[in-house]
Amino acid sequence: MSETAIYAAGAVCWRFIDGKLHILVVHRTAQGDVTIPKGKVDPGETLPQTAVREIAEETGLAVHLGASVAVSRYRMPNGREKIVHYWSAKARESAILHSTFRPNSEIAAIEWVTLKRARTYLTYKTDVAVLDAFEQLVAQDVTETFSLIVLRHGKARSRGTWSGADVERPLVALGVREAAALVPTVAAWGPKRIVTSDATRCVATVMPLAAALTIDIRREAGLGQAAHENGNGTVRRIVGKRVRSGKTAVLCTHRPVLPDVLREIALATGTPLGSYLDDAAALEPGGFSVVHLSKTNPASGIISIETYPPRT
Repeated sequence: MSETAIYAAGAVCWRFIDGKLHILVVHRTAQGDVTIPKGKVDPGETLPQTAVREIAEETGLAVHLGASVAVSRYRMPNGREKIVHYWSAKARESAILHSTFRPNSEIAAIEWVTLKRARTYLTYKTDVAVLDAFEQLVAQDVTETFSLIVLRHGKARSRGTWSGADVERPLVALGVREAAALVPTVAAWGPKRIVTSDATRCVATVMPLAAALTIDIRREAGLGQAAHENGNGTVRRIVGKRVRSGKTAVLCTHRPVLPDVLREIALATGTPLGSYLDDAAALEPGGFSVVHLSKTNPASGIISIETYPPRT
């Protein structure tokens, strides 16, 4: 992030009403405008965290993020650049029923409008550009997505300083902090499953996330480094199952295994191979890539990939 720019994040929240796709817009109180919900990053937050928090604060809706939609850049009256990251976010009926929205000093009203209505209703051209990007997902019939979050375990004891079995190598203090720090960002996509190598360093990396989301950890030796080195890995089976499920999941593994995981996701979804997969697999300890896939048409291929460095 630039030290001079102002960063913000939001989402195009969507749902179907009477068979037509609608998006959520907010009427801001002081500005008297109509815009897509968003807000500034709080200190210590990541952009996905901000998007989920701001949607909750402005609209009362608890959402999980879908695919990245667009990045908007514009100059503010004070001359500073504002950079806003937007994701898509399906508003589920349960979230709508439990919305906590009340008109307040910031947001006067929220409104569900059709895409056609939004095009002439939104106050700012930058928001219309975001709508254009969202409509591309709609046109491709990949609006509803799920994610496979490919995670490299946190920083672990080196082989040279560890006298026990490699599978039992633990995280160092930095790795423990990385494991805790990734929780709020990964949680923004609402994982339903956590699958990990059975190595201690991988299991320890996902334990804070599993505790926060109250999800059981599934250990798979076939995602382990030993299985990879011995030619006994079962990455194809594991990835195929996760693609078929259509549910957002975390796959935690080791540096040498990461390229296989990304490659198998591409193959399982009919996506052409390319160097972009190598980029997504080149993760530091505690880093992860979010691979977005269509829930309704997974064979349409990888929609997009976001990569995040480790945090402490």
